[in-house]
Amino acid sequence: ATGRTIYILDEPTTGLHFADVHKLLDVLQRLVSLGNTVIVIEHNLDVIKSADHIIDLGPEGGSHGGRLVASGTPEEVAHTRRSHTGHALKPLLNGDATHTRPGRPTTRQKGKKIA
Repeated sequence: ATGRTIYILDEPTTGLHFADVHKLLDVLQRLVSLGNTVIVIEHNLDVIKSADHIIDLGPEGGSHGGRLVASGTPEEVAHTRRSHTGHALKPLLNGDATHTRPGRPTTRQKGKKIA
């Protein structure tokens, strides 16, 4: 990592165990801390809520999607009424007992967020 690299990852959590997702988030955070840019296409809410900035395309898939629904911080997207992503994020950001995987509670990470 040179501090000038752009990393683009397409659904990097696919097939990962819950604990490995958090290891991945740690690695991505280190890359960002070194001055790199990390762009992640992802559906995992633990990854999405850790982003500095979210671009939410939708509102659905296929011919019913592909339009900009929301853009901003996780908190801003969570308050966008037409964003399905925002609707799913809101309870996580509020600290409600919501899970991204059955039986696995999530908590908001402190400190700098990844992109």
